[in-house]
Amino acid sequence: MDASYEETKREIATSKGVLRYHEAGHGEPLILLHGSGIGVSGWRNYRGNLGTFAEHFHCYVLEFPGFGISDPVDGHPVVTASSAVIRFMDALGIESAAMIGNSMGGVVGSNVAMRHPDRVKKLVTIGGVGPNIFSQNPSEGTRLLQDFADGPTREKLIRWLRCMVYDPSLITEERIEERWESAKDPESHKSLAAMYGSTTFAAQQKMMIDSNLPPYWSMMHNVQCPTLLTWGLDDRQCPPDMPMIPMRLIPNAELHIFPNCGHWVMVEAKEAFERVTIEFLLR
Repeated sequence: MDASYEETKREIATSKGVLRYHEAGHGEPLILLHGSGIGVSGWRNYRGNLGTFAEHFHCYVLEFPGFGISDPVDGHPVVTASSAVIRFMDALGIESAAMIGNSMGGVVGSNVAMRHPDRVKKLVTIGGVGPNIFSQNPSEGTRLLQDFADGPTREKLIRWLRCMVYDPSLITEERIEERWESAKDPESHKSLAAMYGSTTFAAQQKMMIDSNLPPYWSMMHNVQCPTLLTWGLDDRQCPPDMPMIPMRLIPNAELHIFPNCGHWVMVEAKEAFERVTIEFLLR
């Protein structure tokens, strides 16, 4: 199946601007939600997996607002991403779909499942969800993101990219240049700074401490759909103690941890991740 960039790229107008996405395959709908980070996009997260998933599902790789591809909207990137998922589904007439979310995308998918349970049939998360229990917070990866957000350089990008993987050979010059070029986009950096800049990060932490509202992960018992939590054993962005609470709170959750694998499970454990995920989604 042709799952190339040009053959799959699409866009659709919504009430809050144009959402861009990649589409491939036939069958039941599967929406793939990307993570945050430097120079990130849905295409870069899932381009290696789209062809495989498209053999079984009608796949949509959504580009969130504020990351330099879909039209930006005002608000915190996680909040605007969650609303964008519903706008996207409404615009395409998708009543309900399975979802795969990488890191921030897993948080977004969880929030959609909690607030709109009829829209999410099954949920697969790749890292990201849950609190740090034993590991430091912020994690090593988050501290590197903060450092880059406060003063972007190519060297800081390389340090963060190498933190994302177990196998450093995956961080090629091509990948570095691709991310560095995208990181220069003003909207992309604006979203990164809104999430990880040291000043805004400190303000968000204080707001959470002062808030009377519970953190999102404490409400994950409201995720009623079958959920597969996937993780890299060597994840230095979202360490593998984080899924322990979601695994206990989500009524129908299971956890699969991949050895010799960092944060990018869908890249570093590609074949195993695809096999486990497809089995879960088709079950």
